[in-house]
Amino acid sequence: MLKAFLGKKLNMTSIFDRHGRNFAATKVSVPQNLVTKLKTKEKDGYQSIQIGIGERKKGAKSQKSDSKPPLFTPRFIREIPFEKEIEVGQKIKATEVFKKGDLVDVIGISKGKGFAGVVKRWGFSGGPRTHGQSDRERAPGSIGSTTTPGRVYKGMKMAGRMGQQRVTVRGLEILDLDPENEQIYLKGAIPGNKGSFLIIRKSKKKRKAYQEQEIPVVPRLGKEEETKEETEKAEEDAKERGENEKG
Repeated sequence: MLKAFLGKKLNMTSIFDRHGRNFAATKVSVPQNLVTKLKTKEKDGYQSIQIGIGERKKGAKSQKSDSKPPLFTPRFIREIPFEKEIEVGQKIKATEVFKKGDLVDVIGISKGKGFAGVVKRWGFSGGPRTHGQSDRERAPGSIGSTTTPGRVYKGMKMAGRMGQQRVTVRGLEILDLDPENEQIYLKGAIPGNKGSFLIIRKSKKKRKAYQEQEIPVVPRLGKEEETKEETEKAEEDAKERGENEKG
């Protein structure tokens, strides 16, 4: 039906599976998404659907729904592709889009860190503190030559604003769904502050063997057990040879 869904980040927790393995998980609120607008190839040149969550008292004309009169103005609106027929004003549940074990990509705005130096922002090691340079520990160092090229190259890693950018984390697994409370549990951490809005879309990544929750961990045999098994097998082979020779 839909290839993405809107949600809201809550808090982190941990989940145990039936084999006793513990996974770090992020709890995400996924209330029913409201269809606000439909865009078609005939009218807009492309096909997509506009969905939203939350509610605001006032909003711009472009944010209001196409229903007449506009019944709602969502707080968070995004356009996503869709496949089946959908009507304006329709409510879509997360269970209609995702199921337990699916891999998803989570898009959000990362936490803002403010103005940061090169050590915090890029992981620079800084300069030496010896030979009268005790104040150069967190300095960036040289940013360019003199006459040639006579300028600073574009993309040079320097101090500046850190965080508060659009970040995509790919291939996260849905560990569990809670339809009653309209929540899902995603494996691992996701970008954004608590209460920030997210876009959860179906991932193109394929599942790996370590992502199969229902497969228990098979312990390897120790050296003593392997040697014991080899000895028993050798004795059985010797007995079979002796019986064949007598026969």
